[in-house]
Amino acid sequence: MATERLDTDTRKEQIKEAVLEIISTEGIGKLSIRNLASKIGVTEGALFRHFSSKKEIMLSILDDVKKELLSEQEKITFSSDLSAEEKLFKFLCVHITYLIENKGITILLFSEAAHLNDQQLKKSLREILLTQKEYIRKIIKQGMNEGVWNDSLDIDNVATLYMGIPVLLNIEMTLNPDAQKQEKFCENMIRLIKKVLEKK
Repeated sequence: MATERLDTDTRKEQIKEAVLEIISTEGIGKLSIRNLASKIGVTEGALFRHFSSKKEIMLSILDDVKKELLSEQEKITFSSDLSAEEKLFKFLCVHITYLIENKGITILLFSEAAHLNDQQLKKSLREILLTQKEYIRKIIKQGMNEGVWNDSLDIDNVATLYMGIPVLLNIEMTLNPDAQKQEKFCENMIRLIKKVLEKK
């Protein structure tokens, strides 16, 4: 089979993409090595040459989230060239775009997280979410210091509100798989957050 000749890195990417597709279309409960091997068109043994377990695949996906999404959000958060308003918009739009382009990630991070009984997976998930929340707190604090947002608000509450946006996106993608454009969703959410943050 031609697919057998793929190099290790390419095959690993293919496996992770298939995992996300199964999670997004069938749910995390349907993710099995047998189902995954069938989807890619290889034997279960061939999968184990690249990853030792289903858990290792999922940890690798979460590592990708840290490298691809969190690193980008970190750059935005700590940029000295951007105002807090610019940071908030960029931060959210990068977040939304990433989740739309990697649909299974949303489910893995939110809807199905309770199904993961493995402590290492839960720890990795928690690290991602807490880091994002800390970044958004820094951006909100900057906006308050710049005098553009209401500094009497509880920063932690606003950051928690922000963390609900990806959950809303997941609901929106489930209800309207093709109807919602990420740019529009991003703009709508920014308007709502700004309404909360603005000085009365």
